[in-house]
Amino acid sequence: MSDILVLQVVVIACGTSAFVASLWFLRRYLELRQERSLRPPAPDLVRLERIEQVVEVTAVEVERLAEANRFLAKLLAERTTPIGPAAKPPERVITPH
Repeated sequence: MSDILVLQVVVIACGTSAFVASLWFLRRYLELRQERSLRPPAPDLVRLERIEQVVEVTAVEVERLAEANRFLAKLLAERTTPIGPAAKPPERVITPH
């Protein structure tokens, strides 16, 4: 056989084996990706998500309380006249012993 024919056979054999190997790799990659998507999340991730939700809810509640506090402070600052009579200090009473 001629040298060119031998070279062509070697190149075709190497190319075919590389193509088959790449197809096998791609198939395995897609199988693993599908398995990962079907697998339920780890318990640590579920717990972490719950902690994140609790932190977000707590932040909303703290902001709500802060807003209520600012509103009451504003109302008290705007009030110019007292609502009821001024409180007098109690009279001193001497009790026998």
